[in-house]
Amino acid sequence: MASSAVIWWGVRLSLLAGCIAVVALRLQHGLDGAGTKNGGSSSRQRQATFCYQGVLTNVDPGPGDDDGSAAVNCFALSGDAKFARVFSDSDSDSVRPGYALPGLWDGHGHLLQFGEFLHSADLFGSVSFDDIRSRLSRYLDANPAAGSADEWARGIGWDQMALGAMPTAAADERLRGRFFMLDRVDVHCTWVSQAILDLLPAHLPDVPGGEIVRTPGMGVFCDNAMDLVVALWPKPGVARKKTFVASAMKALHAVGLVGMHDAGVFPDDIAMYDAMSRTDDWTLRVYAMVECKERNTLCPDDAAKVSRDDGFLTVRSVKLFAGKYGALGSWGSAMIEPYSDRPDVTGSLLVNASTLTALTKAWSAAGFQVNIHAIGDLANRYAVDAMEAALVALCAPAAGADVDDLADCQAHHHRFRIEHAQIIHPDDQLRMHALGIIPSVQPTHATSDMAYAERRLGAERTATEAYRMRSLLPLHPVLGSDFPVEPPNPFEGLYAAVTRKNPHTGVGPPGAEDGWHREEALSVGQALAGFTKGAARGAFLEGKAGVIREGAFADWIVLDEPLESMSPEQLRYVKVRETWVAGKLVYARRNDDADHNDL
Repeated sequence: MASSAVIWWGVRLSLLAGCIAVVALRLQHGLDGAGTKNGGSSSRQRQATFCYQGVLTNVDPGPGDDDGSAAVNCFALSGDAKFARVFSDSDSDSVRPGYALPGLWDGHGHLLQFGEFLHSADLFGSVSFDDIRSRLSRYLDANPAAGSADEWARGIGWDQMALGAMPTAAADERLRGRFFMLDRVDVHCTWVSQAILDLLPAHLPDVPGGEIVRTPGMGVFCDNAMDLVVALWPKPGVARKKTFVASAMKALHAVGLVGMHDAGVFPDDIAMYDAMSRTDDWTLRVYAMVECKERNTLCPDDAAKVSRDDGFLTVRSVKLFAGKYGALGSWGSAMIEPYSDRPDVTGSLLVNASTLTALTKAWSAAGFQVNIHAIGDLANRYAVDAMEAALVALCAPAAGADVDDLADCQAHHHRFRIEHAQIIHPDDQLRMHALGIIPSVQPTHATSDMAYAERRLGAERTATEAYRMRSLLPLHPVLGSDFPVEPPNPFEGLYAAVTRKNPHTGVGPPGAEDGWHREEALSVGQALAGFTKGAARGAFLEGKAGVIREGAFADWIVLDEPLESMSPEQLRYVKVRETWVAGKLVYARRNDDADHNDL
């Protein structure tokens, strides 16, 4: 993550230029898309045909077809913004520059939080407290209203491992009296100023499932303890949130994303999404997971399902939490056995096993796909236990059904998922395979954690449990990034999955510079499937998203070179040329960006 700040300043600076390029290309092409959500497409738009130097359809092979995408370079769109025909045309006059492939999806991200990040202080890659203070001061200078009691300054990206110690509420003269709340790199801790600390009682008791960091001083709240601060935070209003969402959509399109699974959206924000998504300004497909205002509770009456024919918003899943928010780096992930470098610590759970099982049964009985956040192997075990119990209740109420029956029921009706699925005991991996439980994996988490993972877990657990990818292929994994925790660029995720190396540096950790546990690496095609067909299947959208075929959503991106001919090392330098959603051009790269890696 060392270069994340540079990457995101590049995103911010390039968005305006990308929007200008979109307008120019629309004028050049003489169309504004193949249709709109309001049905305002012209006859010419409904019959639009696009030909490129090549088209990767990503369709599974058919009889007599070795790769499922032989010799096609054109597609035509229907009036309802879907692919009507995919074919080959050798007429060079009609061929556009570039190579088309299906639009990519991020299988686990946070749309609203990412938009807020784009409007906050960027602390990724900060190496000292002076560095952070300087960045925060520059942010406050550029945003005079921020830092007041009514509008706290927000930021994300600090890491005590890089700073050498936990921060405290003490501040230098430049920041004295200002209100700021700064999230740790994994957003599982927040650091507040003295002005905010003064709003809290002088003596705070410990919080179950959380931590109030008291050494070297007060100022940092982790996991459930963050709720103490968030309860006081003057939250952004609807207008501000809409600005966040609009900024996030533009930034996601710039890296080739046409859709994403929003991993935890409160009911009020789902209502806002629903209203926004009925306008032509909403350009991203969102598969939203409901998260109740009180974590790990039952609120289906507050979370009305949404499943629109245009595919721009779907709400049919819920996010529950097994293990503590805290990631491996903070020893917070719930483990069966103690951490190798802290034998007195096993991490923490956010819910007990019986409650998690009861919630999984209740939500799935209400018709929701259940997706459980689990990082450590104990959290993953409890997640598998809960899902198995729910499948037995849903699919075999009379008992006597075998595991194959449960797996078939899971595949066709429920598609329970484990979000992160980072450290899974071999016994529970076998159970996941037997039941067909879907892992939702973020490849760049592996390459961000690889420097210390073996220190935390030991060699054996790392080799047999941690950051599985290839081992999970039969389960059709959903791949993503967890943005804004990691940058959302899916080509960085592809690179991390294929090489098991850091996409920012191009190397693995000391002793594994050529790739960390490469036995778990994927091929380019397998990784692409995770960001397309895997994400589609995980959202019940197979055949509609992640492929270029008749009847699928007319979503595609254009690259300068064919993805299938790139070397693994080229993946981390890929820059998207164009992004199209529902036949509408939503991003176009400036011509002078072609040789620069600023996204």
